[in-house]
Parts: sequence; structure tokens; C-alpha cells
Amino acid sequence: MSHASEGIRELSRTTVRKGRKFDFEVVRVRMPGGQELDREIVRHGGSAVILPILDIDGRRQIVFVENHRFSIGRTLLEIPAGTLEPGEDPAVCAARELIEETGYRAARVEPLAEFYPTPGMTDERMRLYLATGLTHVGQDLEDDESITVRLIDAAEALRMATDRTLDDGKSILAITLAHARGLL
Repeated sequence: MSHASEGIRELSRTTVRKGRKFDFEVVRVRMPGGQELDREIVRHGGSAVILPILDIDGRRQIVFVENHRFSIGRTLLEIPAGTLEPGEDPAVCAARELIEETGYRAARVEPLAEFYPTPGMTDERMRLYLATGLTHVGQDLEDDESITVRLIDAAEALRMATDRTLDDGKSILAITLAHARGLL
């Protein structure tokens, strides 16, 4: 079986800008036919995504955050997530971000999936975790965060994930995956 990347050779890699959370690179490659191309890439250390499920009187609620995303100029409803610190264990990051963004501490943080959200432009790998046994301890937002917490019934969240109400890909994936595995 042939792979599309066979015969593609990296010629050079230049960091154009080092950012606080990720870097921008231009990678020059030679294609199998000899053509040389520049590819712009965002280098990202990875992130942890958390699907927090709260049980209230026998009803499952998903803890969402409303987060303004400057890249698209609007606020999105999404599940919490955060960038890994260099060398940080993704499960530790998930637990930390859950408290920071939602104010809930999890008794259990279990891995659900790993995926590349946008491999056409970045090497970011997201690690998705299920967080259960939640206890409210209070938000601990960073200075550059303004996040509102919303609890949404799991059945309603599933409807929102499948009827185009939610726009956030990681949230849609997490909810539909958890539903398929009988976790909601």
C-alpha cells in the first residue's frame, strides 16, 4: 500500500514567530515530482479537553463554558479545554483546566479519545477526558479569561450537538462519542 507522504522530503523549517502558547513555522518541502512548496504550520504543544458530567437529582448535566473566541469574533458554547504546559501530563492539565474554567473539581478524570482537530494547519493533538464526581470549588480564571459557566441537560446537549446548534467541534465530538459509549 502506498502512502501519500512517500517521496515528500522536508528541505527546511523556519520559525517565523514564537508565541506564548504556540509557534508559527514555514516548512519547505520537495514533492515527489520535484516541485518545492512552502507550508505554513502552527506548532502547538497539545491540549486537554474535558467533558464534565454533573449528576443532579439523578439527572445528568454537562458543564459548558461560554468563551469569547477572538479568532471568530464571537462567544462560543463549548466544553472546557486548555493548552498543556511544557512536559505537563494531559490528565493533570484536564483536572487543572476544569477547576480554572468551571469551578468544579473531578473525583475521576478518565481518557476518552485523542485526535488532531485541524491537521491541515497545526500539529495540535487534543486529549479528551471524561470528568465525573464533580464538586464545586469555585472558578480560578486566568487574567485573560472571561468565562461563564452553563449547565445543560445531557439529552439537550446531545440534541444541540446533532442539530447544528453547537459550533464547537471538540464539544460535538465529545458529546456524540460519550452518547455512543452509553456515558450520557
